[in-house]
Amino acid sequence: MNRDTMLQRLANETFDVLIVGGGATGLGCAVDAASRGYRTALVEAADFAAGTSSRSTKLIHGGVRYLAQGNVHLVREALRERALLYRNAPYLVRPLAFLTPAYRWHEIPYYLAGLKFYDLLAGARDDFGRSRFVSQRETLHRLPWLRARDLHGAIEYHDGQFDDARLAIALARTAADHGAALANYTACIALSDATEPFRIVTVRDVETSAQFAIRARVVVNACGVFADALRRLDDPQAAPLLSLSRGTHLVFAAGVLSSRDALLIPKTDDRRVIFAIPWHGRTLVGTTDVPERDPVADPAPTDDEIAYLLATISAYTQTSVGGDGVSASFAGLRPLLDRRAAATTAALSREHFVEVSANGLVTIAGGKWTTYRKMAQDAVDAAARRAALSPSPCVTHALALHDDTRDELQALVSERPELGEPLYDGFAYIKADVVNGFRREMARTIDDILARRTRLSFLDDRAAQGCRAIVSSYAAAERASAD
Repeated sequence: MNRDTMLQRLANETFDVLIVGGGATGLGCAVDAASRGYRTALVEAADFAAGTSSRSTKLIHGGVRYLAQGNVHLVREALRERALLYRNAPYLVRPLAFLTPAYRWHEIPYYLAGLKFYDLLAGARDDFGRSRFVSQRETLHRLPWLRARDLHGAIEYHDGQFDDARLAIALARTAADHGAALANYTACIALSDATEPFRIVTVRDVETSAQFAIRARVVVNACGVFADALRRLDDPQAAPLLSLSRGTHLVFAAGVLSSRDALLIPKTDDRRVIFAIPWHGRTLVGTTDVPERDPVADPAPTDDEIAYLLATISAYTQTSVGGDGVSASFAGLRPLLDRRAAATTAALSREHFVEVSANGLVTIAGGKWTTYRKMAQDAVDAAARRAALSPSPCVTHALALHDDTRDELQALVSERPELGEPLYDGFAYIKADVVNGFRREMARTIDDILARRTRLSFLDDRAAQGCRAIVSSYAAAERASAD
């Protein structure tokens, strides 16, 4: 993907569908629309997946929490989408075993029955594995740091793990493979009145401040937590659609809470579940659920949230864990639907919603990473109807996503052997990841590389800081070669 070429296309071509927002849902919409044969464009004001979509708990899952709430429809749909994504992107999604510890005897049949129902909803041909009881001895062997006192065993179940920002890049490249024109750091600043047959959208190149217009038959609002802002550009009187919640995660250094398996704490004082998940050689613990009034681009964990997560996980460990074991932390905002549905955001719906305004703006809101494909299908269906586009069925249920980058990286290393050197000791990333990110994945800044083309900023603050100079030098070299 070449950003300059994409910007030229955005300014000069006419499109059937323009998507505003380059997170999970927006990129999914671009893949869906382009693979149907529609002329497709996408603009993103920051980097792809810079917001909520790179700050998830890294799970492709049905949602055991929603099963406990009785939301069987949402769980069944998410489990179906989990299976589809595993088949369409097996290099990005992997099965992961979770252990749910039982510290009271009655919890064993209770958890086992619920997770067996979870298996049932997944279907007989599920690829992830079946739930079962695990003895205390096996549980402690697999989670050696788990508190042994009063432990009667655990229930093992299976879900999917993924790398959210890398999946977003795969979606961007898949959309481009199917002819979509898409650009990051390109902000939508104005929408024309709805005039047939095109709507004029004014955008600004964030890097140069240059403005230009994009012509499209229909506009899809996939702005996530910023969706209400675009709705107000379309209609200044639009009532808020979203309620926001902040979720914080802690990442523990290698050797702290280490395990090949994940832990599920099924119920906390604020009615959430807490996970401890192996991720890129570290352990990810999260998440919180704190109401947030206004959307922000880069939310930060609070001291209270960090203390809450440390205290919660410490109640389940042999010895308490402290902040000195944390190598990184991050927070993201969830776009939840219907502010009036509950007094706390922990009870608000994660189901998605499609709205078509009087001016024809199609807004897709809510949902989660696991259901991004179905959300995109519903949004593009609505957009096609609104713009009277030629009927074309959705094909993404069986559409393989863009291949992984191993061949590209190997080619770079063959050409320049020094690019095979580690980017930072102790991590799998190599210098070729940086060059490939700038050349083929539309990375524009050092943080694009450290946070989303690699995940160093989310894994280890010190490692990310130690890489900034080398990434900067490669960025300068790639800009010079492009001039």
